[in-house]
This record gives sequence, structure tokens and C-alpha cells, in this order.
Amino acid sequence: MELPLSLRMAKSVESRYRPGMMAWHYEHGLVLYASLRSADVHGDESVYPWVYSMYDPLIAPDGKISTYREGEYNLDQINAGKTLFALYDRSGEERFSAAADRLHHQLLGQPRCKCGVFWHKEIYPWQIWLDGLYMEGPFTAEYGKRHDDYLAFDDISKQLMTSYELLRDKDTGLLYHAYDESRGMRWSDEKTGCSPHFWSRSIGWYMMAAIDVLDFLPADYKKRGDIIGIINQLASAVIRFQDESGMWWQVTDEGTRGGNYLETSGSAMFAYSLLKGVRSGYLDVSYASPALKAMDGIREKYLREDGSGNLHLGGICSVAGLGGNPYRDGSYRYYISEKIGVDDFKGVGAFILACTEEELHLKQV
Repeated sequence: MELPLSLRMAKSVESRYRPGMMAWHYEHGLVLYASLRSADVHGDESVYPWVYSMYDPLIAPDGKISTYREGEYNLDQINAGKTLFALYDRSGEERFSAAADRLHHQLLGQPRCKCGVFWHKEIYPWQIWLDGLYMEGPFTAEYGKRHDDYLAFDDISKQLMTSYELLRDKDTGLLYHAYDESRGMRWSDEKTGCSPHFWSRSIGWYMMAAIDVLDFLPADYKKRGDIIGIINQLASAVIRFQDESGMWWQVTDEGTRGGNYLETSGSAMFAYSLLKGVRSGYLDVSYASPALKAMDGIREKYLREDGSGNLHLGGICSVAGLGGNPYRDGSYRYYISEKIGVDDFKGVGAFILACTEEELHLKQV
């Protein structure tokens, strides 16, 4: 019997990503979390030992995490912590719970903008980046649920809602990549503080954050309806910019403008969010159709099988940021100039998550 595509992709990653190769980094955490999610859905017990073997050398008996430095106050460092909960549940090893406590401790001291939202990193003061909401949001929500901490629910809900209000463009309904409360960055608009363009992966990070946070908020939690409302508004905005191929463009609203390209990670994140939103009852069932079309488009354009039967995924923007040295100005030219990669974990992880949701959806229809 042929494996579901999500598991085939996870197994393909496993074939070339072995113990000792993991770094404590958000994209490594994403692809391992996605692989374990697929395995859980399909009842495949062979993936957990691999995921365990990747984390095992990084987590000391006291919960200290190799290569992790709390003092950087870097939200990207939190995302790999989501799998710690599953590792603790299945192994019973206290070191995994202690490691999650260390990450939580960072967030207790994480610098914040005056509006209450975390700085993305200490080296990016007064800045909100959409991806930061995904890097720490679902972790915070699950940690809060496991520790009966309603203040954690209030905090992440407020951060999601405040970020949405600050970064939303009223004309398109899309979210800008980042916001500078100080207006000190050259990329920030003097009036709005926002960066100048819509980057599909950043919007995808935010959508996944909102969808996944809801997994842990109590059913009667007062802000659930507000977050579901945001998901509906953003889903409506996003599908307006879907290409006829089913995919979305690197710069979301620029279509076939010179240099723009159909990008895999953002497309997979949108597909995941739409399908999970439908499955969870947050979105109307009509949103499943554009999501399934997106998955078809990704497979047709960028998914390849090698001679050994392993899968490879292309069309993935390797990175896009703002500021720094050399300076990234957030211009259209900048977003289309970054390297396009194959098998980049940011795209592969999102694709595995989207495939898993697609497989769940097809079981229900």
C-alpha cells in the first residue's frame, strides 16, 4: 500500500537528514513537527524514533538546549520547542519539559513594543514581524494550556489581534511583512510604520499561527470569536490574489510583474490554513476548493521524484528579512532577488502540514 504523500515527504526528509544534523532553528523544528504530525494522523510509529533521535543530542538532562541562547531574545528560537511537548509525553523524560520551561522563561523577559507585541529579536528593536507570531504563538498557547495559565491565552490573543490591526492594509485586506513602532528603519512607512510590500510566506506564517493557537484556547474563551473573525477576513483577502495555477506569488499582490514567481512555502501555508480552517469549522467549506487547487499547483510545478523514489520540492524562497547588514530594504526588487531553493525546510515543512490537512479533508468527503 502506497504511503500518503505527507508521509512520503517526511520519509524523504528522513533519508537525507540524520541524527547529529539538527540545529536549534525554527525551520528544523518546523519540518520535524510537521513529520510527526503526519505520522500521528496516519498512525505511523516509525517517525517518532527518528524525531527523538534528532532532538536527543541537543537536550541535556537539566533541559539546557545546545546552541540556544536565551539572551538573544530571538522569537525564531521558540518554534523548535513545540515538539518538546510530544517528546515529553511519549518519553516521560523530564529534560524535555525542562527545555520547554527554558523557552518559556525567555518569553517572560522578551522585550515588547509599547503596543504589547514582542520585538522579533533583540537586534530588531521595536519591530513586529509576522513570522514571530508563528514562532512563539502556538508554543505559548500550548504551554498555557498545560499549565492552566489563562494569562498566556490573553497575551497571545492580544498579540495576534494587535498585530493584525497594525499590519493590515485596508484596501487589499493583506498584511504587510513587518512593522516598526519607532519608525527608525528606512523600510518603514512614516505614517503607518509598515514595510512596503506583501510577502506571501509572512502572511502564511500569521495565518498558521492564528489557526494553530485556537487548538489550545478553551472552547468558551472570550477571544476565540475575534481570532476566528480575523481568519475569515484574511482568508477572503488571500484568495483574491490566487493565481490560476492554484499557487500564490512571492510578492502576493504583484502577479506577473517582472521577476515575481509562484512560491511554494507561502502557497503551502495558505493551503494548510484554509483546509484546517474548514476542518475545524472556522471557515466555510467553499474555502477547501482553492486550497486543493493550490496543492495541485505545487505538485505539478515543483514536486519531483528522484531515481531512489525520494521526493524533492522546489520553488522555495530561501529567506527574506528586513534591515540588518547588508541592509534589506523591503523593496519589490529585494523580495524577488533572494535565492530560490530546493528542499528548504521552510517549504517542505509547510508542504507536509498542508498534505496532512489535504489527506484529512479527503477522508471526510
